Amino acid sequence: MDPSLLPSLAWFAHVAHHRSFTKAAAEMGVSRANLSQNVKALERRLNVKLLYRTTRDMSLTEEGRRLYEVWYPALVALERTVDALHDERDEPSGLIRMNTSRVAAKTLIEPHLEEFSARFPKLGLELVMDDGLANIVADGCDVGIRIGESLAPHMIAVPVTPPLEMAVVGTPTYFERYGEPAKPGDLIRHNCLRFRQASGAIHPWEFTSPEEPGHSFMVEPRGSVTTNDDDGMIRAALQGVGLIQHIDIAVQPHLDSGALKRVLGTWCKPFAGFYVYAPTRAQMPAKVRALIDFLVGKRELMTILFAARQGTQ
Repeated sequence: MDPSLLPSLAWFAHVAHHRSFTKAAAEMGVSRANLSQNVKALERRLNVKLLYRTTRDMSLTEEGRRLYEVWYPALVALERTVDALHDERDEPSGLIRMNTSRVAAKTLIEPHLEEFSARFPKLGLELVMDDGLANIVADGCDVGIRIGESLAPHMIAVPVTPPLEMAVVGTPTYFERYGEPAKPGDLIRHNCLRFRQASGAIHPWEFTSPEEPGHSFMVEPRGSVTTNDDDGMIRAALQGVGLIQHIDIAVQPHLDSGALKRVLGTWCKPFAGFYVYAPTRAQMPAKVRALIDFLVGKRELMTILFAARQGTQ
């Protein structure tokens, strides 16, 4: 179909719907003469008569009626779709597919699902759990959440947590029985529970020397339990089985309650926290912008809580 016909077809549909050039011209904000000439030009291009005209009346030819019955419903559907796109800018709607690590989902998304749903009743959220760094475009996701230092450079990213730290924790009972490590080298005498990554490798424990700023190193954990479930690792630590190293945000509730105790804090330096990331800022869908703004608001509250905890340590 020749796209240049579309404006004239739209004008014809309005004339046919009102059965009046005058009413259609008033609705569309054009002159009656201009509208009449436009429809005549359409008839010439199609080489078919669409309207019967008299000085007092107007009616559709058989061909005009056939065109109107097909074209007008399509035009109405198109107008409603365009209006809906404009409405979404004011009230976000639709489905957001978010690729996220399990830790980020449990700490940043799941605790706020009720509030998010109440604030945006027309938005749906699908969480795609993936502990690797996914290509959200290839996977058909709208946004992702990852640690800032692992983000792809071509993505736009907004921080949704303050800087985080890795925390070595165990139960008070465990430390009463086996003592507290004073430095990472002491971990060789402790049962260090291990986390197996999606790649199959065991996640090393990461440290930075407080005596040599900038000197970072890794320790291979050795212990009786290996798991690829970080929640299972935390549950084992809560039973007093051994020590774990995990992102502080994931174990903070247990530190606050006293169920777990942190050690080697001076050896664990802050790093970039979690970021929400998306492919482009240009023409960002309203639903994605709504989610990002919501998470940024939670970051501000989290930053205040983190500062308060540090002030009591």
